[in-house]
Amino acid sequence: MIDAVHETSDMFMEEIGWPYWELNEEHGLGLPLVSMDFDFTGQVNGGDEVEIELDATVGGSSVQFEYHATHDGETVFEGTEFRVCVPLDGDSGVEVPEDLRAALESA
Repeated sequence: MIDAVHETSDMFMEEIGWPYWELNEEHGLGLPLVSMDFDFTGQVNGGDEVEIELDATVGGSSVQFEYHATHDGETVFEGTEFRVCVPLDGDSGVEVPEDLRAALESA
């Protein structure tokens, strides 16, 4: 499940034009994971096709990713990741850049 969630956020960031590698290399920023919380309400087996939807909510220096996963039309898990925008050479949060904020909010 963790791999699927991370793959979903990777694809989401690429789709909005802000892949994580570009955020790091071109903007000197990261969005490290600071907490996550998931509830499982259904069962899936290896090979099952699971659809995962992601919605983003942007705070001052944070981003919350909300996940909703379904299999055969039924919810199998829901959860939230909290990430903080930090400079690669620092350890405290900074404001989410306006162009990144706009891309996250319009997705």
